Amino acid sequence: MDPRYPLAQPAPFSRLARAAQRLCVAAAAWTLAAGAAHAQITVRIGEVNSYKAQPAFLEPYRNGMQLAVDEVNAAGGVAGKKLELFTRDDNANPGDAVRAAEELISRERVDVLLGGYLSNIGLALADFARQKKIFFLASEPLTDKIVWQNGNRYTFRLRVSTYMQAAMLAPEAAKLGKKRWAFVYPNYEYGLSAVSTFKTLLKKAQPDVEFVGDQAVPLGKVDAGSVTQALADAKPDAIFNVLFAGDLTKLVREGTTRGLFPATPVVSMLTGEPEYLDPLKDETPVGWIVTGYPWSTIQTPEHTAFLKAYRDRYKDYPRLGAVVGYSAIKSLAAGLEKSGGSAQPDKLIPAFEGLQVDIPFGRIQYRAIDHQSTMGAYVGKLAVQDGKGVMVDYQYKDGADFLPPDDEVRKLRPAQ
Repeated sequence: MDPRYPLAQPAPFSRLARAAQRLCVAAAAWTLAAGAAHAQITVRIGEVNSYKAQPAFLEPYRNGMQLAVDEVNAAGGVAGKKLELFTRDDNANPGDAVRAAEELISRERVDVLLGGYLSNIGLALADFARQKKIFFLASEPLTDKIVWQNGNRYTFRLRVSTYMQAAMLAPEAAKLGKKRWAFVYPNYEYGLSAVSTFKTLLKKAQPDVEFVGDQAVPLGKVDAGSVTQALADAKPDAIFNVLFAGDLTKLVREGTTRGLFPATPVVSMLTGEPEYLDPLKDETPVGWIVTGYPWSTIQTPEHTAFLKAYRDRYKDYPRLGAVVGYSAIKSLAAGLEKSGGSAQPDKLIPAFEGLQVDIPFGRIQYRAIDHQSTMGAYVGKLAVQDGKGVMVDYQYKDGADFLPPDDEVRKLRPAQ
């Protein structure tokens, strides 16, 4: 043993170890402080959607979201906080959607959840939000169960619902004076809900109506030939269609080839949206009564400003998905501003109840009674102009005018 280093005296290695320990503690403290500062100056939005399965709608939707995020942040954010957007693909599968939402919360530490396209996935995310007690804005899924039968205090919904769109179309259907109606729809929550509501409302408007056949097809797997033949065999006076995307295109082409269209009048949900008209081009079925988005001829100041901003940014025209994505982010920003920048449910939920937001379709409100927004839709007829499908003779229908009375909503929605 070296007598210069008694046992009681710390060795040089010990001093180095202590210095390293102090540096580690300081680094950890700095990391925690930086994380806290980051959390204080941003709101982290976790978004889950079927990007790979439904690109026609969801790529413009993603563009609309990003445009709104950039506008909000360029204007200083909300209550001094910038927005950060984190997106995940759900593979059009409810289980994958829930796993993606869980990962966003645990890994990305998101403050709120956003998204959903297919109705069954929207229901799964809404239930997840209820269990995790995190705010969720269902931007696109249309099933009424999201805000009524399966509604919960953590979930709000932006897009005009199946009930609302059916309520907009049923009076137009009744005006046709057709007695025998057949139905074609995707065999999952959205299609089932849309057809059930339309039948109920049409029967009220036209008590002598008869329903002569349902063609419920697997989503994305329509056998257009057999479906068209089954519809023709039912000998309907009119048809209510709820197919969309590739299934719609196949039905239109097969029905036109076999002479079912345009001989049989059709009332159709969503078909006037450019996402679904664009692939049809000059094959667009003239005269169909539809809900949709006639982007090129809307002249309101709100839409004109949105259209210019979108075209300047993306060098393309918006589809309805772009309006929904943009409006979803603007809604979150307005709610956060009202809550003082807090994404905590006890602050953000009351901020959203009764919240008014200006979107490209005008001012909407999120109802306190069921958390449904009053966003509306355009109703008109299909035509072909310059080789493209367009909507003509359309009107904007305010969503507030197409919801059931509050007493009925209270019966449908569970007590919170």
